[in-house]
Amino acid sequence: MSGLKRLTSAAVVFVASVLLGNTASASPSITLSKKSGPPTSGILVSGRGFEPNVGVDVYFDTKDEVLVITNAKGEFDQAKINAPRSARPGKHWVTALERNNDKGAQEPFLVQTDWTEFDGPTGTRWNPYENVLGTNTVGALILKWRYTSGNQVFSSPAVVDGVLYVGSDDGNFYALNARTGSRLWIYSTGRYIDSSPAVADGKVYFGCYDGNVYALNARTGAKVWSYTTGGEVNSSPAFANGVVYVGSSDDNVYALNARTGAKLWSYKTGNHVYSSPAVENGVVYVGSWDFNFYALNASTGAELWRYATGTFVVSSPIIANGLVYLSSDSYLYALDASTGATVWSYTPGGNLGLALSSIAVADGVLYIGGLNDYDLFALDAHTGVLLWDSPTNASLPSAPVVANGVVYVGSDDVTQGDNLYAFDARTGARLWSYVTGIVFSSCAVANGVVYVGSEDQNIYAFGLSDSSQTTQLPAQRPDLKTLQLDFSLKVSRFTVP
Repeated sequence: MSGLKRLTSAAVVFVASVLLGNTASASPSITLSKKSGPPTSGILVSGRGFEPNVGVDVYFDTKDEVLVITNAKGEFDQAKINAPRSARPGKHWVTALERNNDKGAQEPFLVQTDWTEFDGPTGTRWNPYENVLGTNTVGALILKWRYTSGNQVFSSPAVVDGVLYVGSDDGNFYALNARTGSRLWIYSTGRYIDSSPAVADGKVYFGCYDGNVYALNARTGAKVWSYTTGGEVNSSPAFANGVVYVGSSDDNVYALNARTGAKLWSYKTGNHVYSSPAVENGVVYVGSWDFNFYALNASTGAELWRYATGTFVVSSPIIANGLVYLSSDSYLYALDASTGATVWSYTPGGNLGLALSSIAVADGVLYIGGLNDYDLFALDAHTGVLLWDSPTNASLPSAPVVANGVVYVGSDDVTQGDNLYAFDARTGARLWSYVTGIVFSSCAVANGVVYVGSEDQNIYAFGLSDSSQTTQLPAQRPDLKTLQLDFSLKVSRFTVP
C-alpha cells in the first residue's frame, strides 16, 4: 500500500511538472485595445503566455515605452503605450519582450490621420495629427489621381480606413480607394448630393436633394436605412454619441438614431436649414435662413438660446475654447457657447461679402475666406483681432481647413487661374496653388494627401511623389534580438487579469 502511495505521489509530481512546463513554454501573445488610430493614440496592451513574475518591456516600433511585471500565470493587462506624434501613416509594430531573454510577441498597429466628416476629426476643420504635409513639404504637392464623376462635385470628401467617400450632382454617392482613386462602390439616389458625408461605426451618412438622409454600409455601399424629411437636405450630417444631427430645407433640425434612422426629435426654425450642425457638450449649434442662430439641447431638441444675426445663416458653426464661431453676411461672430452672449464680432469693411464659407479654427487662430475682395483672413480666435489676410485670384466659397501649419482653401476663379491654395497658417504666405475647376468643396487632409471635389466633375488627390517621401511604406517589423532595453524605465502599474 505504501508503494502505491509513493507511485501515486510520483505521478502527481510528474503531472504537475508537465503542466508547469507547458505554462512556462507556451508561446506569448498580446492583444491591443485598438488596431488603428492617429499619432498620439493611447493603446492598452495585454499579454499571455509569458514566464511568471518576469519583467516585460512593451515597445512601439523600436521605442521601449513601458515595463511591466507578469503575474504568477505569466500574464499582464492594460499596459498603456502611445503611438508617437511622429509616427507616419502606415503599419507599425507593438512588441512585448521578456527582459531576461528574447521571448516575446508582436501585433501590428495601423497609424491613420483620417478625416471623418465635414468638420474634420476635431470638429474645427483642423487635423492636428497630420505629420507628412507641412510648410516645408506642401510646395512639392503633385496630382496623384483624379476621378471623374458625371456632374459637378460640391460635396466635401471624408476619408476613413483608406476609403474616400463623396457625393456628386450626378445623383451618385461614391466610395473610392483613397490611394489609387479606383471606384470601390457606387450608390445612386437620382438627385443632387451636395451634402458632405460623416463616417462612423461602419456607416456613412449624408443628405440628398430627394429629401432623404441616408445611412450606407461603409464597406459595401448597401443601404442600412434612409429617413425622409420634408425638403432638400443640403446640410452635412454631424455624428455624436450614436445620433446623427442634420438640417433640412423643410425648416427643421433633426436628430436621428444612427443605428436605425428613427427620429429622436426635430426642431422647427422659421426657414430653411442649410447650415450643418455642430455638437459639443450636449448642445447642437446650427444656423437658419430665418436670420437666427440656435443652440439646442442635443438630447431633447429644446431651445437653449438663439442669436439674431440680421440676415440668413448658411455657413456652419465651429465650437472651440468655450466659444461658438459663425459667419453671416459681412460679419464674424464669437458667442459664449453657454449663453449666446456676444464676445466679439468682426467685419473687414464688408470684404467678407455674403458669408457662405464656413470657418476653421486651429491653435487659437480663426480662418475664413472672403467673397468680395478674394482674401483669406486669419484672426485671433480669442479677441477677433486681424492677424493677416492673403489675396487669391477670386472669391473663396470653400471652407478652409488646417493641417500641420498649412491652410487649404478653394476658389471660384472662372478665368482658369488657380483654384486651390495652400497658405502658411502662421504668416499667410502662399505655399502652393493648383488649377482645377471652381472649388466649392472643402478639402480633406488625411494621411499625407489633400482631397477635394470640383465643379469640373472631378475629385482630386494631391500628395508627395513616391521618391520624396515614404509615407505609405510599412515600418519594418522589429527583430526581437535587436531591440534595445530602456533600463531607466520604472515598473508600470497594470491590471492583474
